[in-house]
Amino acid sequence: MGNMGKETRLDDILTQLDAGLDAALDRLLRFLEIPSISTDPAHAGDVRAAASWLAAELEELGFAVRIHDTPGHPMVTARSEPGGARPLLFYGHYDVQPVDPLALWDRPPFQPALEDTPQGRVIRGRGASDDKGQLMTFVEAFRAWKAVHGALPSDLILLFEGEEESGSPSLRPFLEAHAGDLRADLAIICDTARYADGRPAITTQLRGLVGQEVVVHAADRDLHSGSFGGLAANPIMILAQALAALKDDTGRVTLPGFYDGVQDLSPELARDWQALDFDAAEYLGRVGLSHPIGEMGRTALEMVWNQPTAEINGIAGGYAGDGFKTVLPAMARAKVSFRLTGTQDPQAVRRAFQEHIRRFVPADCRVEFHDHGAGPASVMDISDPAFALAKDALSAEWGQEAAFIGAGGSIPIAGDFKQLLGMDSMLIGFARDDDRIHSPNEKYDVESFAKGARSWARILAALR
Repeated sequence: MGNMGKETRLDDILTQLDAGLDAALDRLLRFLEIPSISTDPAHAGDVRAAASWLAAELEELGFAVRIHDTPGHPMVTARSEPGGARPLLFYGHYDVQPVDPLALWDRPPFQPALEDTPQGRVIRGRGASDDKGQLMTFVEAFRAWKAVHGALPSDLILLFEGEEESGSPSLRPFLEAHAGDLRADLAIICDTARYADGRPAITTQLRGLVGQEVVVHAADRDLHSGSFGGLAANPIMILAQALAALKDDTGRVTLPGFYDGVQDLSPELARDWQALDFDAAEYLGRVGLSHPIGEMGRTALEMVWNQPTAEINGIAGGYAGDGFKTVLPAMARAKVSFRLTGTQDPQAVRRAFQEHIRRFVPADCRVEFHDHGAGPASVMDISDPAFALAKDALSAEWGQEAAFIGAGGSIPIAGDFKQLLGMDSMLIGFARDDDRIHSPNEKYDVESFAKGARSWARILAALR
């Protein structure tokens, strides 16, 4: 009887969500009208307006809400009543990317609208997918739950950030200062996507990141290559040789200790990933390539989700303008990034890279380094029963089995939650690869929004 009653109430919540979809879309469109661009100081007032709009929505639902000032943009926190359930922390961000180049938008980015496309109905506007539309799937699920039960789910903590698109400079200090109020058993993040073929997915691991700029200085001025070539050090050659030596012929990174902490896939994840039938040639074909590279003996998904990387992101020096100028440049620079997996230590990787570069620099030259952030990988403990329950709930909603997947990119907040609050994160999102996030004409499928909210209702019911 207890299970039947719980199922009946879930059916009522799903019916409530379906009936309220038009009103929910109207609310989202109003939210999207606020140009909360966190990177642009001219929009500081708009970012605060978005925080206030969100706080008012949550207060109306019965959450205890606070808007916290930071050295940057506000944080919005909210809590439901305690009730002895497992505490859950829901995270999203309400700031958005800049809209440039404006001329490439088909409609004003902050005049959002519903559009019919050959692929289905979409919500068009800046922030529709990243992350206002995703964030509001949480809110609409809570709204429907309260309409049916007469009260919000107990033991919920919400944290909505206004600086994610500008590097989250206030986030770690905020987490440290408010750790006691924010700590829960599990964090839930809705800022990811479904798998490429549309099936629902739970991201269970994220790669970490180390960014490093290196500058090699040689002579005190650019030199004539006829007078000094072959005798004086050329910093581009020095840098090119050092960077080329980062990998061997098999694609492995050569830095001593680089693979310390890199872990092979568990059998469960290996089976899940194999079942995804990832087509590397098709994936590369979208960007005009066809041949995978990388470490020999690894599958394509291992290389983009579970193996670390070393990549040169930019290199400059000497003369590269029109015509030709025969010089030995005085300086050359490069920007290099490393994606990390497992328990790789970001600072150890940084030190190993710097020592590698120094070995190539002659005694009469000098090298300087500029750090550009570092964060470890995040690997979730999927033995937590919440992961299996959420996977079953997603499978029931979408009509196909949900998958545990990895992510090649980095979402630093997941690592911050683990390091500072001691909790794993469950990353579930409903975006699509073609949502054009960070680009003109951003969109979010109405299906993603509607079934996203229904998914959270199912997950809440399963976890409660």
